[in-house]
Formats: sequence, structure tokens, C-alpha cells
Amino acid sequence: MAVTKSERVLVEEWRDVLALHARTMCELDRALNRLGLGASDFEVLDVLAEMRPGEGEPGESACRVQELAGRVHLSQSALSRLIARLEKDGLVARGMCPEDRRGVQVRLTEAGLARHAEAKPVQRDVLSRMLPGAPRSG
Repeated sequence: MAVTKSERVLVEEWRDVLALHARTMCELDRALNRLGLGASDFEVLDVLAEMRPGEGEPGESACRVQELAGRVHLSQSALSRLIARLEKDGLVARGMCPEDRRGVQVRLTEAGLARHAEAKPVQRDVLSRMLPGAPRSG
């Protein structure tokens, strides 16, 4: 079966997306490494930070591991290993879900919140440099 020009264009666009993703992830890993984080580590901290209540609002938020897996695009087992590493480093804490004792939830610790605040501008700078059409900082 002959590949049509539109199929070729579609495949080329897909490969461009994959290449951009790979280059961006490598750049994120390099930039975040000096802060002791990888790109996936930061993504978990970032998602958890976004879930926290706003300044002056009561309580702290936690996220079920299953929900977190869908948001950071990691397998359940890869995410479990990553969370264990972040927990060992004191950046997150795990606990049982009060609503469902079979579930596990994760929350940022104060150290995790501080590390996220330190790493966020680094990650955003990399994204602004690497992604086409992204607003440029500075």
C-alpha cells in the first residue's frame, strides 16, 4: 500500500512532536538536576502545588496516586517509585485516603513546597525557550 502525501505529512508532524518532547525533557532534566530534581519529579511537585488551597484558605490538599498518574502521564509503578524517592527526600508525604482506605494519597511537605518554588522559574524558563509560541520571559 502506497503512503499518501497527507499520511507522510501526518507522520512527519508526529515525529516532530516526539522530537520536541524529547529535546524539552532533556533540557528540563539538565536544568532541574542542579536542584536535585528531574523533569518528572518537578511535574509531580507542580501538580501537587497547583492543588493546594490559595493563600489564607484553610487546609491542605492531597491527591490520590491514581489521579496523579493520569495528570503526570506516568505508569502507576513508575509513579510509585518516584513518589517513594520524593518521600525519602522529604518533599512529599503519603497516607491513606480517608474516603477509601484502599487508596493512597500524596501531599507536598513544606520542604516540597519550598523546592517547588525554587524550581518553578527554572522549569518555566526552559518551557519558554523550548516551546514554539510560548511567551518569552525576561
